Amino acid sequence: MKCKICSSTVKQAPLKTDSIFYRIFQSIPSTFFELINQPPQLASAYQFSSVEVKQLAFRIDGVFLPNTPDLPIYFAEVQFQPDKKFYSRLFTEIFNYLDKTELTNNWRGVVIFPNRSVDTGNTERYTELLNSQRVTRVYLDELSSIESSSIGIETVKLIIEPESTATTKAVEIVNIARRQIPDVTTIREIIQLIETILIYKLPRLSQEEIGKMFGLNELKQTRFYQDVFAEGEQKGKQEGRQEGKLEAIPQLLGLGLSIEQIAQALGLDEQVVRQAAQPKS
Repeated sequence: MKCKICSSTVKQAPLKTDSIFYRIFQSIPSTFFELINQPPQLASAYQFSSVEVKQLAFRIDGVFLPNTPDLPIYFAEVQFQPDKKFYSRLFTEIFNYLDKTELTNNWRGVVIFPNRSVDTGNTERYTELLNSQRVTRVYLDELSSIESSSIGIETVKLIIEPESTATTKAVEIVNIARRQIPDVTTIREIIQLIETILIYKLPRLSQEEIGKMFGLNELKQTRFYQDVFAEGEQKGKQEGRQEGKLEAIPQLLGLGLSIEQIAQALGLDEQVVRQAAQPKS
């Protein structure tokens, strides 16, 4: 089942980490399960949302709700600022949700920190919970121990990547995504996510400059889908969908897309795209 995400309250963090993580979990939900060393295929059995206990004005930022009663509910929290009361607030929200919900599933809590130094919440009253399998604490600077090269994990790592290597890493992730992911919409979402991360990490760079780092201006590509491609689709309805797509190929080439990227975007065979790209005599 496709992941869903509802509006959520975003904490004031330097990188707006809450909203970035929610977008990652929405676009690539398997990433969450990889972070806690669970099979990524579990994502298909969950919906991702934020939940509010209205009676108490509590909002649980990220909740993975299972489709079956035998799987646990996962409560996800991103914490990038030291907070002595963090754990008291976290468990208060979780237990109030469990009290109000009609679901009978078991539960697990997952907290994502940039590093251990931010994990400063008072834990004395919650030692048994934190030492049990109920709660998993993930420290992003220790993700190198995870033997995974998935797009989601690499995107998460980019959040704490040093500024000196962030752009190189971002380009690498985008190139891997283009090779591994067949769905153009998902690729575009990942690129937009990575652009957002870079904009916050490197505020002196413009979106135009960041787009050029990926070998083409992805912002122009987005506008193309909104404008030029829409025009081509309309023409396709009038003159035949295939012909409308073929007429759009020269404009896509002009934006810097490769033959392979155009074929993927338009759902055409690469040989057809190559023929259409050749200058007409």
